[in-house]
Amino acid sequence: MADNSQNMSYQIGEAKGQAQEKASNMMEKASDAAQSAKESIQEGGQQMKAKAQGAADAVKDATGMNK
Repeated sequence: MADNSQNMSYQIGEAKGQAQEKASNMMEKASDAAQSAKESIQEGGQQMKAKAQGAADAVKDATGMNK
């Protein structure tokens, strides 16, 4: 009986460890995805800023305000 109980405790411990490992891996993947999204948004923001500056300069050139 003791062997069966020890075996069951071991299996429960194994399952718990595996679940914790999976949860940790999922959290790491989510964190990586969030960081990647943040970097993409920042890049997009920089590109929009550059385009807006280019458009403003084009308007200034067209209206003669850039002289």
